[in-house]
Amino acid sequence: MKKFEEHIVDFLAYLKLEKRYSNHTLIAYEIDLFQFKDYLNSTYNEENINNIDSTFVRSYMVELLSQNNSKSTVARKISALKSIFKYFLKKQLIDESPVSNITTPKVEKRLPSFIKEAEMRQLFNGDLFDNDANGLRDRLILSILYQTGIRLSELIGLKCSDVSKQEIKVTGKRNKQRIVPLSRSLQELVAQYENVSEAKNSIWFLTTDNSDKLYEKFVYRKVNYYLSMVSSKQKKSPHILRHTFATHMLNNGADLNAIKELLGHESLSATQVYTHNTFEKLKSIHKQSHPRG
Repeated sequence: MKKFEEHIVDFLAYLKLEKRYSNHTLIAYEIDLFQFKDYLNSTYNEENINNIDSTFVRSYMVELLSQNNSKSTVARKISALKSIFKYFLKKQLIDESPVSNITTPKVEKRLPSFIKEAEMRQLFNGDLFDNDANGLRDRLILSILYQTGIRLSELIGLKCSDVSKQEIKVTGKRNKQRIVPLSRSLQELVAQYENVSEAKNSIWFLTTDNSDKLYEKFVYRKVNYYLSMVSSKQKKSPHILRHTFATHMLNNGADLNAIKELLGHESLSATQVYTHNTFEKLKSIHKQSHPRG
């Protein structure tokens, strides 16, 4: 009979090959599941998945909370357990899941942070970017992130063959592809960049100063550097430009379903979080404008 550790290895292979999860997600699952496996071994000396019951899971959750883990961390670790036991049920390795009736601590939802429209105008309308090829590339990096809402990994993965005059082909999570239109200003910027780019022979659309493929830290540094000039936000990551894209689109009347498709979200619920930012803005406008405020 297989030990729990061997089942974890099988489950991770399933997530990688069949579900096509990213390496980042796979590593998170691996850490969380092996942590539970170690807890079972040290506390209950148990390795048989059929002997694991809800008591084990509840005591593990108490242990996590006693170690001052945040509620969101505990919720994520229990979610990983729910996933693997659901997999065991699907494979008919167990009769019932010990996690099905486990309730995790309620996590307060944080609204996505975003940059103000006036600050984004200041960024692109000023002379913050150099007029050389690298300055144009930097402007294009921030413009694509802000005007299309694509993920950092999707930006890095853009190939020259993915970019046409009016749209880009984006390869998202689990290799799902979508087409994202380019605004007229972005089309002009792309054309300018293609004329001056020194990486003519590269398959990658955007490259470093040395004409190599972009990497995460490089883009993080660029985004942080330029946003620091216009915003006092503590978090100035590429992902905040994705939040900013969605929030500004909603504030200007875009359809929620259209934003969902542009962002590459699988479900509408993932996109609806941005409506809270819009609602907060409406409340603020109402308070300032209504006679009874």
